[in-house]
Amino acid sequence: MSDIVVLSGSPSERSRSDLVLRHLGTLLEKEKLKVTHISIRDVPQEVLFYGKYDSQAIQEITSLIQNAKGVIIGSPVYKAAYSGVLKALIDLLPQDVLQDTPVLPIMTGGSPAHLLAIEYTLKPLLANLKGQNLKGVYLLDSQINKESLENPIIDFEILERTRKQLYYFIQTVQKQQTAVLR
Repeated sequence: MSDIVVLSGSPSERSRSDLVLRHLGTLLEKEKLKVTHISIRDVPQEVLFYGKYDSQAIQEITSLIQNAKGVIIGSPVYKAAYSGVLKALIDLLPQDVLQDTPVLPIMTGGSPAHLLAIEYTLKPLLANLKGQNLKGVYLLDSQINKESLENPIIDFEILERTRKQLYYFIQTVQKQQTAVLR
């Protein structure tokens, strides 16, 4: 069982969103948390296209998410919202798949004009799945170096904000687990 599930909604093979999510996963592992990465690219296309909610792939993803202590969900901004393939996957998951689970939303985009996409599109979707939304982070493409695997966030200010949100996420997960154990 994973402590944290990191779900990437980017359909691109070389994605800034994926780089940021992988970096966050590495930071979580340094904090001794077990992390499982799921990419929308790992889900068979026919499962998404034909809405096979009862497929083995969807059952496995559902189980991973429901058993996680926390979830990080990231997506690039497409047409002022999260990716369509992420929505296709979300539509196949149970309506309460994130029940009381701390969720850290992450979005990347090419323009500051899409800053509110996280607030108006991704967070409401996660709340509908009964997730406990945290503030989240929006990163501009220009703040991410696609060539750097170790630390792709090149803007110091956004790097610090991202780390701050990640450590708040960790604290929230730990507090929730302590409360459950009581």
